[in-house]
Amino acid sequence: MRETFFRRWQLGLILTTAVFLVPVGFASAQTAENYESDEANNVDPVDPYENWNRKVFSFNETMDRWILKPVAQGYRAITPDFVDKAVTNFFNNLQEVRNLTNSILQLKGESAVVAAGRFTYNTVFGLGGLIDVATAFDLPERPEDFGQTLGHWGVNSGPYLMMPFLGPATPRYFTGLATDGFVMPSLWDNVDSPENWYARGLQIIDKRADLIPAEGFISGDSYIFVRNAFLQRREFLINDGKVVEDPFAAGDDEDLMLEDF
Repeated sequence: MRETFFRRWQLGLILTTAVFLVPVGFASAQTAENYESDEANNVDPVDPYENWNRKVFSFNETMDRWILKPVAQGYRAITPDFVDKAVTNFFNNLQEVRNLTNSILQLKGESAVVAAGRFTYNTVFGLGGLIDVATAFDLPERPEDFGQTLGHWGVNSGPYLMMPFLGPATPRYFTGLATDGFVMPSLWDNVDSPENWYARGLQIIDKRADLIPAEGFISGDSYIFVRNAFLQRREFLINDGKVVEDPFAAGDDEDLMLEDF
């Protein structure tokens, strides 16, 4: 158990350090390009690495189009709706441990109670989380992750980044993702390999399948649409749903915020 903890902590530290080094590498590369470009003064402060990000976005789209999306479409075709919903509920229920931990770190007592209550109700009365009975008991999910925790304590998001395979991110978001995955306590620790990898694979496919209907909302430049939807969603979560001036949609037509991005 101690070895597992220290291994997770070390991996989290490595990923956290790496994410702060990534923008530095991008900046060096793009600075060299800017000396040779007439558009060096038109860099978007929200997305200063747009040239690189678009290339990664194109790579991710290609991988999704040829591998992940066909699998997700097949999953939707053969999986009854109630089974699909049960799978989604099950994986969402596992996230309540993360929600509880980060609610405590943000000193959000009410959110911590809601997360504990949701996990208890859904696990005990919802057949291990397959049925979301907590929402019926007026306990809707309150997502909290370590990226939100960092934002709560004043850490800036940093520039927008498109990560290979992982998709939209910022240094703060990716640091939170790595911390939640490798440092924070998780019920995934109790699942041995290879079952752990099978379950993770099912979770990814289920999540991708749930996103298919949302693709109909995408219009115009898909890169900008996804970027704005992601950044708006993150600000919405960090501000606990409070409406603030949106610095990301300025000059763009895509004002929709997609909850699943």
